[in-house]
Amino acid sequence: MSMTTRAAICREPGRPWEITDVELDEPRANEVRIKFMAAGLCHSDDHIQKGDAAMRFPVVGGHEGAGIVDAVGASVTRVAVGDHVVCSFIPACGACRYCSTGRQNLCDAGKNASTGMFPDDSFRFHLDGEDLGGLCVLGTFSEYAVVSEFSCIRIPDDIPFEIGALVGCGVPTGWGSAVYAAGVRAGDTVVVYGSGGVGSNAVQGARFAGAKNVVVVDPVPFKREMAKVFGATHTFADAREAHEFVVDTTWGELADHAIITVGVLHDEVIEHALNVVGKSGQVTVTAVGNGSLDAHPGMLIGYQRRVQGAIFGGCNPLHDVPRLLELYRSGDLKLDELITRTYRLDEVNQGYQDMLDGKNIRGVIVHEH
Repeated sequence: MSMTTRAAICREPGRPWEITDVELDEPRANEVRIKFMAAGLCHSDDHIQKGDAAMRFPVVGGHEGAGIVDAVGASVTRVAVGDHVVCSFIPACGACRYCSTGRQNLCDAGKNASTGMFPDDSFRFHLDGEDLGGLCVLGTFSEYAVVSEFSCIRIPDDIPFEIGALVGCGVPTGWGSAVYAAGVRAGDTVVVYGSGGVGSNAVQGARFAGAKNVVVVDPVPFKREMAKVFGATHTFADAREAHEFVVDTTWGELADHAIITVGVLHDEVIEHALNVVGKSGQVTVTAVGNGSLDAHPGMLIGYQRRVQGAIFGGCNPLHDVPRLLELYRSGDLKLDELITRTYRLDEVNQGYQDMLDGKNIRGVIVHEH
């Protein structure tokens, strides 16, 4: 038996988010219905809405979300009705080649992220007879959604849902970009380009890993100010000024790591990152956009530089999401400070405009059930 739920959908690239009632099917085998309490306004959803990334339309937005398990289908074992959960934007089946070798961020079950379809090529959201996918097969911009149990991570009941939503994507993506994908070590010099919802956590990860210098480059004064709250040792509005500082503070050896977490990847930031790392340095690319790696091979060979792409920060969601929440509980990870403002579901377009205007580190939708 289906139900009706309120959701923010995008009908086609370039059209704003639209609030409407959609039909939601019951969960099938190995599926879970979640009553979402909070959803993060991640930049990736804006990329989808703008048409910057491939996606099947129409789509129910949102891939950062936390809520309560409302119903379960047959054979579900990972969670139970009443559990508080975070949804991982990449599912983790636990059994494929990648999950079984500690690379859950590459789980084969994530293959339908751009279509929103379930493995049997079906959908759970419908509107006027048309199938709607959920972003990353989630759709957290809906008050209720049916998702795979592989996308669910149980969390303690005392964790605020607004916090839980962020550890489904932005927090581990940034944190892991520094700690896992880059492999920052004690005493390193790290340059982080872009200090928004993901970059702020790259800053925290680098500092917690023991970096001596965590240098942030961001044109927005508010974000540079907040970067210091998250552990940045030095901040600059201009990449060239940051480069000069790195040359000076390292006696010409340059940085050990550059981590790109800007809102939209572009050629110039890639060039700055490649130039700022020294011998055996690494550029870690987490941002998405239209930039190209148009570098002479000598740039990589002569200094033995590396360029590493990262998704989910190289984290294992089933292990790292609970781990990050424990660091939050102990005061070693600042998550409350990430949330600049909360919004109602019908304010989703305003939330994204605020993000683009540089007003927010992270906005969060709080569902009003």
